[in-house]
Amino acid sequence: MITPRKRAILQVGSLIVVAILLIFLFKPAAAFAEMAARELRYFWWLILLVALAIWLIWGIGRRPKS
Repeated sequence: MITPRKRAILQVGSLIVVAILLIFLFKPAAAFAEMAARELRYFWWLILLVALAIWLIWGIGRRPKS
């Protein structure tokens, strides 16, 4: 049986794996991340994209409280 803690660890791990795969598979993504690290105005877009990905991972599949 999978506990909520194990599920959260799996979700974070899968997010990290997907991010690493995207960086290796898509060089423009790596260039964007590098540029974002140098330029703060682009860095906010990277933060927003990561926040959106995290929100989607934890938001999908949850039932609304009723």
